[in-house]
Amino acid sequence: MHAPRTDGHPEREDNRPAKEKPMGIGDKIKNAAEEAKGKMKEKTGDATDNRDLQAEGETEQSVAALKQAGEKAKDAFKK
Repeated sequence: MHAPRTDGHPEREDNRPAKEKPMGIGDKIKNAAEEAKGKMKEKTGDATDNRDLQAEGETEQSVAALKQAGEKAKDAFKK
């Protein structure tokens, strides 16, 4: 068993801080699901003429797209 870290970073199984842990396939699937959820909200908002729901869906799609772009950039720098 290891002593707890004192630098404020949570530990992972490989003892690297969380921010250094490579993005896995699970994160990519999660982001794709988040984007799909946003698309559904946007389309539902369109169909029901609910502009708030439509905007919420667009925002969720944008957030998911930014996360995916960040992951792609990290993957590019790792190679």
